[in-house]
Amino acid sequence: MTTTNIPDKALQLRSLVTQDGRLELSLADVDVPQPGPDEVLVRVEASPINPSDQGLLLAMADLASAKAGGTADRPTVTAPISPAVMKALAGRVGESMPVGNEGAGVVVKTGDSAQARALLGKTVAILGGAMYSQYRCMKAAQCLVLPEGATAADGASCFVNPLTALGMVGTMRLEGHKALVHTAAASNLGQMLNRICINDGIGLVNIVRRQDQADLLKAQGAVHVCNSSSPDFMKELTAALIATGATIAFDAIGGGKLAGQILAGMEAAANATAKEYSRYGSTVHKQVYIYGGLDRAPTEISRSFGMAWGVGGWLLMPFLQKIGNAEAQKLRERVVRELKTTFASHYDREVSLAQALSLEAIAVYGKAGTGGKYLINPNKAD
Repeated sequence: MTTTNIPDKALQLRSLVTQDGRLELSLADVDVPQPGPDEVLVRVEASPINPSDQGLLLAMADLASAKAGGTADRPTVTAPISPAVMKALAGRVGESMPVGNEGAGVVVKTGDSAQARALLGKTVAILGGAMYSQYRCMKAAQCLVLPEGATAADGASCFVNPLTALGMVGTMRLEGHKALVHTAAASNLGQMLNRICINDGIGLVNIVRRQDQADLLKAQGAVHVCNSSSPDFMKELTAALIATGATIAFDAIGGGKLAGQILAGMEAAANATAKEYSRYGSTVHKQVYIYGGLDRAPTEISRSFGMAWGVGGWLLMPFLQKIGNAEAQKLRERVVRELKTTFASHYDREVSLAQALSLEAIAVYGKAGTGGKYLINPNKAD
């Protein structure tokens, strides 16, 4: 079943790391896939550029030295990659890779199964890689049907940020904590987490790097916002930790001293209410999970917080596997219910595939930091 004329070929954004240490971005003509019996073909109309996409897309190349090439409708971008980074990319050298974790669009063709046919003409959100493509084939069961009136742009970020924010709250509960800390808190994900915590009555300490970010969160109802660039940061952080009792943190920064500072603040908060002194420090377990790498420097831990602490990594997919399909489905259903409220995303600019490969655009969305959020519409005219 089809709703429109579908071409035989379509465009797909590709990222290649060459043997001689270069990143090459280009647009490739690929065959439009034919859906199997239980599959659907989605005309992709919105796909975000998330931090989780940038590692594959940009391969930690030197973007300041990037050069444009190709033509207006088939642009290319090349940029050098340092020898140190090349060692980490050895597994993908020479392989032209599609990019884009999630997106949304309209189902334009389906297989013969009843489940697939029921989706014809529906606007759906999908997660599965290769979303910076004009068409994407998916299992019908993997499609999330958007509410009536919702656009592809509304649903483009249905999975990674909303489920990550919900996963942080879920991890907090599973591990017996009562409140949490989040860094890079003014990001789209951070704003979602703030709304979740307000709605669910959970204490949240938001850490940002600029005053305008603090002002943004406070305007959205955030109670505890700490600016890491403030000379009073540690004092303000400790006060917020005492007020909330937060003993678990999710850190998007990764490098530098912030993770250690959070643990030190948690220790100070625990000692402020301790009944007796212990030379081994507080027995309250303090946990920081690193889930991003906005700062590529080493993580610095200066131990001043006793022995009851931990630093580890956190990823969305292992969390979803841990809680099982039934609980994960409940989270997805909440995202759909609150798509235009709690889980609303905001983008600075919508671009076509070709526009996404302009040096001007890459200079904005390629920066590690809050702001400059881009949405790719693979079927947008240039």
